[in-house]
Amino acid sequence: MMAIRNSIAFFLPCTLLCVSLCHAQDQATPAAEDWNAKFQSTYIWQHKPGFDAPYTGPLSLSPQPEDTYTWSATMALGRRLWDGGELYFDPEIAQGVPLSNLTGMGGFYNGEITRASGPDPIFYMVRLFMRQTWGQGGGEQEVSSAMNQMAGVEDKNRTVLSIGFMPPLDIFDNNQYAHDPRTQFMNWCNMTHCAFDYAADARGNSWGVALEYYRDDWVLRFGQFMQPKLANQLPLDGAFFQHFGQNFEIEHAHELGGQPGKLRLLAFRNTAVMGGYADALSYAAAHGGVPDTANTLRERQKYGLGINLEQAITPALGVFSRAMWQDGESDTYAFTEVHRSLAAGLVVNGGLWGREHDSVGVSLMRNEISDSYRKYLEAGGIGFFIGEGQLNYRPEQIMETYYSLNITHSLWLTTDYQYMHNPAYNADRGPVSFAGIRLHWES
Repeated sequence: MMAIRNSIAFFLPCTLLCVSLCHAQDQATPAAEDWNAKFQSTYIWQHKPGFDAPYTGPLSLSPQPEDTYTWSATMALGRRLWDGGELYFDPEIAQGVPLSNLTGMGGFYNGEITRASGPDPIFYMVRLFMRQTWGQGGGEQEVSSAMNQMAGVEDKNRTVLSIGFMPPLDIFDNNQYAHDPRTQFMNWCNMTHCAFDYAADARGNSWGVALEYYRDDWVLRFGQFMQPKLANQLPLDGAFFQHFGQNFEIEHAHELGGQPGKLRLLAFRNTAVMGGYADALSYAAAHGGVPDTANTLRERQKYGLGINLEQAITPALGVFSRAMWQDGESDTYAFTEVHRSLAAGLVVNGGLWGREHDSVGVSLMRNEISDSYRKYLEAGGIGFFIGEGQLNYRPEQIMETYYSLNITHSLWLTTDYQYMHNPAYNADRGPVSFAGIRLHWES
C-alpha cells in the first residue's frame, strides 16, 4: 500500500498538468495541432483459482490460488517540428506482481505484465522517436488527435519514416479488434501473434527504424530493431547491424459485402546469439545430464511468417484472426515460447443495445511448439518461461471473453475471463481459469 500511495503522490501532479494542458488545447482546437499532451492510466487485477497438477517443475504455473495486478500510467507528449516532422516522448510509470513469477504458459493472461517489475513503482521511458511523413497525393484524409498522433490532415499516398525508441508493435501487426491489452483483449496472443518473437527489451520496446509506404489500398512496411543483449532482458544490444530483428509487412485494405476489412502478411527474421534445441539434445546425449541451450550458444537466425485479418461484418460486428508459423529451433529471445499460433474472435459494439461506447469480445487461441523444443522439454530441459521436468504434450488452448463498460467519457471498466487447457503444453496440468477486472482512463 505504501508503494501505491507513493506512486499516486508522484504521478498526481503530472496527471493534473496533462489534464490542464489538454483542456487548454480544447478551448482553441486548431485545424492542425502543433503539439499535444495525452495521458492514460490502466489498472488490472486478476485471480487464478487452484487447479489439478500431479507434479510441478521449476518453471511451472503454481497450482495454488493466486492474485496478480498491474498498474501503468503514461504521458504522451508530441511536438510538430516542421511540415511532416513530429517528435514524441512518452514517460511511463508501472508496477505489478505476476502469477508464479511469470512462468508456466505460452499465452500469458495480461499484456501489461511485461511492464511491471514488482510491487514498487518504476519510472522509465516508453517512446522517444521522430516521425517524418512525405505526402504524395491521392487526396487528403483527416488525422484525429490521439496518443502519439497529432490532429491535422495527411495525403492518402505517403511515405512515413519512424526512427528512435518505440514498441515495434506500434507499427507492425496492428488489428482493429485485437491489439491493445489496455482497452481490448488482455491475453498476449490477442495483442499480436504469439509466435512473433519480435525484437525488443523485456518491456516490449526497442531502438530502431521503420519505413512505411502507403499507396491507394496498399501499405508496405519494413523495420529493423535492436535485440536485447540477453534473452528477455532489458539492456539492448548496441550491435545494430550484427544482432537485430527485421520485420516486413504487406497490408491490403478491401471491402467485403460493403464492409471494410484489412489483410496483412508479416515476415520476421531475427539474428542473435542463441542456443539451439536440437544441438542441446545432442550435447546432452554426448556429455550426459539434461539438455541445456546454454551449452550451445552461437549466432543463429530465427524466422517466421504470419497472416492477420480484420473484417467488419456489420457496422456493429467485426471478426479477426491471426495465424503464424516460426521455425522454433532456437531460444525464445524477446517474446514468449510459442512456435505456431492461431487466434480468432469477434467484437460487438454496444450500439446494438444503446451503449455505443461499450464493447464485448470473444476469442479462441491455440499455441504449439516445434518438435525439437517438445523433445527438449520431454528430456527435462528448461526454457525461459516453461519447464516442468517432463511433458505430456498437447497444444495449449485458450478462450477469452470480455465486456468493456464505458462509465464516463474517458473511463472504462472491463470484466475479463480466460480459460486455458494444457498450460505450457502439458495435458497433465490444468485446466486453469483467470478472472479479471480492468479500469482504464484516458484523456
